Amino acid sequence: MYAFILGSITAGLTAFYSFRLISLVFLTVPNSSRSTYDNIHEANLLVIIPFSILALFSIFFGFIFSDLFVGIGTDFFGNSLYISPHHISIVEAEFSLPLFIKLLPAIFSLLGAIIALYLYHINPEFIIELTNTNLGRQFYTFLNGKYFFDIIYNHYIIALGLKIGYNISKLFDRGIIELVGPYGLSAILNNTALSIARSDTRVISTYSTYIIFNALCLIFIVFAPMLINSSLLFELRLCIIYIATSIFVLYLNSIPASSTAADH
Repeated sequence: MYAFILGSITAGLTAFYSFRLISLVFLTVPNSSRSTYDNIHEANLLVIIPFSILALFSIFFGFIFSDLFVGIGTDFFGNSLYISPHHISIVEAEFSLPLFIKLLPAIFSLLGAIIALYLYHINPEFIIELTNTNLGRQFYTFLNGKYFFDIIYNHYIIALGLKIGYNISKLFDRGIIELVGPYGLSAILNNTALSIARSDTRVISTYSTYIIFNALCLIFIVFAPMLINSSLLFELRLCIIYIATSIFVLYLNSIPASSTAADH
């Protein structure tokens, strides 16, 4: 029932904007430049023939072939659509409904056409007078703005999507991936290389310390499997060596330059 009412209202709105278009195009005074009207011409046959066929079908197809869709006992759709036996109302729709209900789409269509002709051809000043009031301007703005659908869509969906995309790009692409990934790795390697280069003080005792530390690392790598009987701890040994080397390099960098010069 609700679908039928909405369909009838839709038919009335369709007739309204169709006759509004007819009124604004054919029944009003010219509203364009003279050169535009001088260059107006009919469409060629490649456009007229399909439009003529569509016009004939739109007028007569529904009346001629209505029994295929809504006729009593028709099997036009066959098994393509399943309808529960409790929802079959073809007989009731054909015989039980009042004539007024059946003619409701035609009544709405005729009413919409009459209203459009009245507002845009017979009395066009009515719309102008309507927009002079505050309520009329708000109503006209609401309808002219397509029910503010674009504003709601752009503000709550598009803008929110752009904000989320910007935050994801800022946080992950430029934050985690770049700083922790390529940029972060290159920065760590560069800082480590600079730290190792600054640790070269040209002092024999420092070189001796490096040699002893490397020897201890090699001994640890070679004899650690004997002390810790597990091959799964090889990565742990490498991490310990790396951490120890980093601490040692940072310690050398913290030594004042005056003390190294005095040793030299």
